[in-house]
Amino acid sequence: MKTNLNKTLWRSVKQAKGRFIAIVMIIMLGVLLFVGIKAVSPDLYGSADSYISQQKLSDLRVVSTAGLTQADVKRVEKVSGAQVQSEKSVYILDQKRSDVAQLFAYRKADSQNKLKLKSGHLPRHNDEIVLDQLAKSKGYQLGDTYRVKNNGLKTQTYRIVGFVTSPLFVDDEERGAANIGDGSVAYFAYLPATNFKTSVYTALSVRFPKLQAQSSFSGDYKQQVQHKLSAVKKALRGRATARQTSLQQQATAQIQQQQQQLDQQKAQLTQAVGATVATQQLAPAQQKLTQAQQQAEQIQWPTYTYTKRAGNPGFQGYGDMTTRIAAIANVFPLFFFLIAGLITFTTMTRMIEEDRSQIGTLKALGYTKREIARNYLLYGVAAATLGTVLGVVIGANTLPLIVFKAMTQYVYTAVVLDYPLNAILLAVLFSFFVTLGAVSIVLTKELAEKPAALMLPKAPKAGKRILLERVGFIWRRLSFNQKVSYRNLFRFKARMWMAIIGIAGGTGLILTGFGIRDSISQSGIDQFQQVMHYQAVVSLEDNAKNVTTTLAQNPRYQQSLGLYTDVVSVSTSGEKVSQVSLDATDQTQQFKKYVSLTTKMPQTGIVLSQKLAKLLDVRAGDTVTVTNSDNQTARVKVRGVTANYAGHFIYMNKTTLNRLFADRYQVNTRLVKTQKQTAAQENAYAKKLLASDKVVHTEFISKQKKAIDQQAAKLNPIVWIFIFLSGLLSFVVLYNLTNINVSERIRELATIKVLGFFDGEVTNYIVRENVVLTLFGIVVGYGLGNLLTAFILRQAATSTVIFPLTIGWSGYVIAAVMTIVFTVIVMGVTHFRLKRVDMISALAAKE
Repeated sequence: MKTNLNKTLWRSVKQAKGRFIAIVMIIMLGVLLFVGIKAVSPDLYGSADSYISQQKLSDLRVVSTAGLTQADVKRVEKVSGAQVQSEKSVYILDQKRSDVAQLFAYRKADSQNKLKLKSGHLPRHNDEIVLDQLAKSKGYQLGDTYRVKNNGLKTQTYRIVGFVTSPLFVDDEERGAANIGDGSVAYFAYLPATNFKTSVYTALSVRFPKLQAQSSFSGDYKQQVQHKLSAVKKALRGRATARQTSLQQQATAQIQQQQQQLDQQKAQLTQAVGATVATQQLAPAQQKLTQAQQQAEQIQWPTYTYTKRAGNPGFQGYGDMTTRIAAIANVFPLFFFLIAGLITFTTMTRMIEEDRSQIGTLKALGYTKREIARNYLLYGVAAATLGTVLGVVIGANTLPLIVFKAMTQYVYTAVVLDYPLNAILLAVLFSFFVTLGAVSIVLTKELAEKPAALMLPKAPKAGKRILLERVGFIWRRLSFNQKVSYRNLFRFKARMWMAIIGIAGGTGLILTGFGIRDSISQSGIDQFQQVMHYQAVVSLEDNAKNVTTTLAQNPRYQQSLGLYTDVVSVSTSGEKVSQVSLDATDQTQQFKKYVSLTTKMPQTGIVLSQKLAKLLDVRAGDTVTVTNSDNQTARVKVRGVTANYAGHFIYMNKTTLNRLFADRYQVNTRLVKTQKQTAAQENAYAKKLLASDKVVHTEFISKQKKAIDQQAAKLNPIVWIFIFLSGLLSFVVLYNLTNINVSERIRELATIKVLGFFDGEVTNYIVRENVVLTLFGIVVGYGLGNLLTAFILRQAATSTVIFPLTIGWSGYVIAAVMTIVFTVIVMGVTHFRLKRVDMISALAAKE
């Protein structure tokens, strides 16, 4: 008997191959996207962690405006578990293109921030240098001569012997800022440390071996590094004052020595030519020494800056992008999987209901309920197993690979493919639930009936008057075939709603893919077109004068506005946000031309940017604490919240600033409006401003916008995967639902063929229903797509960026066109199937 049941099982699969393949395909697509996208973020993190581990990236870096000495090294080495590496570097303008390059000292024995060779070899002699792989795009090749012009280096001419990557620079679009040239580093290079004349270190790299077992992106790692950072700061407490004193003493000692030499010369000249003549001749030298003494006394207190891995160029961007993908992966694939599961559940249910007579026959022949159920359970297990295995293997091995191939700008090139066990387990459970669950529920109901009842076909549902029939002027104008189609739609409500849900789900998923792409791109557009209306931010030297004259030397300059800016932290009793830009102005009316606030600049109090207010959970009328860069704190009332899409800002007028921080207002930044400039023109302008000794740094808005656009572009592979798989799912769903519709109504369709309907008319009998359902499903899908996109954007928003819900008209058009095209293709396949219907077999009595 078991053999006969096995034959029946395989016959079912063979006779309805399309249905079995459709179930497997739907499960496979659901699992493929769910597991594949869930694997992307862990694989990206794994690739980065692998590179970081191999190249031994430092956990912290310490930089001082006055340089660092061996005393600093000894202090940091006392921190528990710290490995300290001193480093030297210098900024130069290369002699080939006047690009800014950062030259690092290379030592073979260095154990941190190790270079990865891409071609050639590392420096072996004093006249050899290796360049950033990015320098290849600047025209440099192996064997070329590389010339520098810097008094701090012993050798000025080198031979290029290799190209490398460094764990300190992970994104080809970012190499950090400099205080020469246009203010942006173009590439880095490493040359033997023996070429550096200075004994002072530029930076200290600190690494903690006990932290390396954790991912650099995990919460535990970040928490522990923060503790270590606090310990390093504590170890260096008092070093700034000591360093200032040391520098003043060194300068004073040199001045005193020179003063003694000058006094001896004066005594000798006095004996030879007299005191008056001697004084006159040595007056310029004495004046220089007096100025040097004044400068020594004015040596400023050095600032120590501490940077974690997230502060390295490109590192935070990589982490944010990966986190964004993880957030999207928590929503989109899950909804996709639910649609796939719903259709699978429906298909399995319909299949068993179609086999009522066969189940009744088997019961009449003496087969037990368990034996009959076994066949359908095995069918479900086979479909679920095959679909799940294919989905896991294809998803985990292809989707992450596609993303890796698209992210060529990062140095994390090692492809780390892993199987996300939790996601796989959920996929397996869900796949078996929708197949075996459907089998169990329907079989329980069917097997409870007697064989005689099962062997009789179900009575067709009675027709009912529909709402459209009550609209007489429309109903009277419909043809007979149209009336039949509309009645059938509402007669089989379960089938109608399942079709609408399936079509709406596919359309909504396609639209969501376009919505994610458009919304992420829109954040940069809104920020730099609706909020900011200037082209550059120019940071000024202390007490810089006649700055507008210098700015106006560019023929494309239009106007500028002076501000006081600072980087502060804002906190409440429960929350704190760092790296907040403070803008204070004494020209509130002019300020409107440069920054659009959605609330009025208050006479007292401050305005917060939207995301900052949300993170702090404050609104107008609440009070916050502001801590400035000198660690001074003040409490101030929030008067309003303004729209902002990237970064954190607080705005206030001059009076409020001076009240908070004791006459602090002094223009140290100018917002500059210019005519449109090319990248080359902007770089030339920045170089000219930096050379004026009035400007510290120039940052162009175009570069910020480009960075945001590039971050959005990095998600394009994920978005196109969503769109492609959503389209494929939509097609399979349409095919499957139409297949079920035809199978359930085969006797009805055969009947109308017998009555003389032509093949085209028989097809239209089904097509009319599908057209109505498709159009209605598209409309519902539009609403569903907007809701799903909005939810995903909330999940994907970072701590500094808000993504406005934006779906371009092209997204709506393409989603609708794809769905309609799929419907047309399915109808074409259905037409040829209906042409081959065997009317005699279909109408054969089953009694």
